[in-house]
Amino acid sequence: RESPMSISIPHRTDILFLRFAVLTLCVIGTTKIERDSLVWAQTAAQVNSPVPVKMVQTPVLDIGYEEHGPGDGFPIILLHGFPYDVRSFDGVPPPLVAAGYRVLLPYLRGYGPTRFRDPSAPRMAEQAAIAQDLIDFADALGIDQFVVAGFDWGNRAACIAAILHPQRIRAQVAIGGYSVQDTITPGGPAPAILESRLWYQWYFNTERGIAGLQTNRHDIIRQLWDTFSPGFEYTDEAYDRSAPSFDNPDFVDVVIHSYRHRHVNAPGEERFVEIERRLAQRPPIDVPAIVLRGAENGFGPPSRNPARDQARFTKLVARRIVEGAGHNLPAHRPDAVADALLELLTGLNI
Repeated sequence: RESPMSISIPHRTDILFLRFAVLTLCVIGTTKIERDSLVWAQTAAQVNSPVPVKMVQTPVLDIGYEEHGPGDGFPIILLHGFPYDVRSFDGVPPPLVAAGYRVLLPYLRGYGPTRFRDPSAPRMAEQAAIAQDLIDFADALGIDQFVVAGFDWGNRAACIAAILHPQRIRAQVAIGGYSVQDTITPGGPAPAILESRLWYQWYFNTERGIAGLQTNRHDIIRQLWDTFSPGFEYTDEAYDRSAPSFDNPDFVDVVIHSYRHRHVNAPGEERFVEIERRLAQRPPIDVPAIVLRGAENGFGPPSRNPARDQARFTKLVARRIVEGAGHNLPAHRPDAVADALLELLTGLNI
């Protein structure tokens, strides 16, 4: 196993130099480790990060991630969703680090500096693959057990990892609740208001949607940011901090596959066929959990009835509707996420 590498982020004016260095050194001859280092430095330089971006190799991916806190602290992994990146969690690590925890923020497949290792591999992103990426990431860093918080795609990955590997997940903050999908049986039509809120998913299941995301990805993402969290105003500066993550060369293919596979319009990976069948049964989650739901979520107000969350999470510690937060809850109310994590960790005496 190769050790993770810490790559300092250069100024934008240095990116051209990095590209020149990669080409030049590959011509004159370098070792594989040196070539990997240069490529990782180049990809890491394409995102905005307040800390050095690190890279770690898993069986499928070179995963870019950010790290805060002491290396020997108990690990907490924070997982972003679509269409966001790790910047959604910028306000979450400080209180966790102050309490002595190690905080890790990986970029999901298709985002930021994360890359597929095999150039010829199909760019797939079914839910089981994202969950396996989480376990592979922990394995690559030598992490046996951890606490996890995620939203959107990241929450789905955390839910599935908790179902399949409960011995690895000590506790979970499920932002948005239970997020496991039935990718085996096509879903039926929903009420018109819900269908309209999911317009982008139907769009991505058309050829026009592929071309649109390729050509107008930033326009589409800004529209989704605004509609997913209608009570929260994003500045251009806030968007620009995340925008480079969506220029990942695999972003479009990964997003399209995710939204086609979940609607049974694209095949998944052979290695996950049986897992997807199991997940289609919507099994409960048996690790300690706190569910957070944004009160101003653009997909509709959350139910005040806790019964569904209580049924899905057998060790539910708390369920909270968070005021002043939309779909991108960690960005809007980082205190609610950090407090929930600290509550779980304290309850576990970690």
